Amino acid sequence: MKKLALAAMLTVIPALVFAQNPQGAQGGAAGGAAAGAVGGAIVGGPVGAVVGGVGGAVAGGIVGDNTPRFREYVVEQRVPSYSYEEELRVGTVLPQRGVVYHRVPAEFGVRKEYRYTVVNDRPVLVEPRTRRVIQVIE
Repeated sequence: MKKLALAAMLTVIPALVFAQNPQGAQGGAAGGAAAGAVGGAIVGGPVGAVVGGVGGAVAGGIVGDNTPRFREYVVEQRVPSYSYEEELRVGTVLPQRGVVYHRVPAEFGVRKEYRYTVVNDRPVLVEPRTRRVIQVIE
């Protein structure tokens, strides 16, 4: 039964990702969801696929080899760092004033509406409408 469920997910997930991005590139949240779901399915069966897919989508902003390249890109841009006195983590809502957001180049596969900024010398992805930190780039 587990093998059948895994086979079904491995068939459906790539199709869903392709529907999200017709060029077939699996970047951003869609790629993170697919990678997380497949990895979760291998480790934990169908339940692992669901948990892995959700976790992969949330952390799917910048993944894998793109992480060090993105950090390097941000350093090259010489974006000033915003000083934030509280703990910086995913879910933190940044202040309305003083934070400047920048577009993420398409080559990093991030959702179009996300922006990046630098907070306490750490690059972060932010959903600018809510000012919520989506990913802290480590």
